[in-house]
This record gives sequence, C-alpha cells and structure tokens, in this order.
Amino acid sequence: MNRWDRRRQGAGIDAIVRKRGSMKPIDLEFFSELLIQQRKRLIQQAGETMIGLTEAVESLADPADRASFETDRSFLFRIRDRESKLIKKIDAALQRIEDGTFGICEICEEEIGIGRLKARPVTTRCIACKSREEAMERAIGQ
Repeated sequence: MNRWDRRRQGAGIDAIVRKRGSMKPIDLEFFSELLIQQRKRLIQQAGETMIGLTEAVESLADPADRASFETDRSFLFRIRDRESKLIKKIDAALQRIEDGTFGICEICEEEIGIGRLKARPVTTRCIACKSREEAMERAIGQ
C-alpha cells in the first residue's frame, strides 16, 4: 500500500502528504533544489570535459606523452561515465519527490533519515537496509 496521498489535483510538493510520519514541504523543496543544482553542475562539467578533449587532439610525437595523454583521457571518460550514472539517479530522485516516495526506503518502506538524505540525496535505502545489503555482499564476496 502506498503511504502517500495526493490531496489536491496538482502534483506540486505542497500537494504531497504522508499518512504516517511526514517530510515537510520545506524539506522536499530543499532536496529538490539540491538535486537540481547538483545535476546542473554535473552537466556543465561534462560539457567542459568534452570541449577540453576535442581541443586536446594534437599530435604528440613522444610515445610517453601520448601514453600519458591517453591514460588521462581514459580516466576522464570513466569519471564522466560515473557522473552520467549519477545524473540518472538524480533524475530518479526528483521523480520520487514528484511521486511522493522520496525519503522512503524501497526495502522496508520506513523513512530514510534526513541526515542520510543530506549525505546522499539519491539514496533509496535506509541505513539499516543498506548496511544489511553491504554485509551480505561482503559475506558472498562481491
């Protein structure tokens, strides 16, 4: 059963009300703004990286310089790949704010603490469920 009700026709943050426990609309607004700013910053950095990579296509005669350049480029691509995945998680978190499920653990359906959300606003699990998951991963060697 979904523990969120939409009292009004609009899907705005003020229209979302929990039946038991409650994240204040001001908290939802805070997290929404935080996520939007983080997303903008990541997209801007990705654009700057791509510009830098296209400008850096110069012929390097020394094999050591070429190897260093390729290593740096590979490293930047890995970082951008991770950031791309983070952007998808940010989009999902923003959607959860709109759906009224932000701050609810997807495993136990209990509230995720504000402190945990401030540290990692894209999280979908409370600290107890995440700790159990990590303990199981360590136990099976992942």
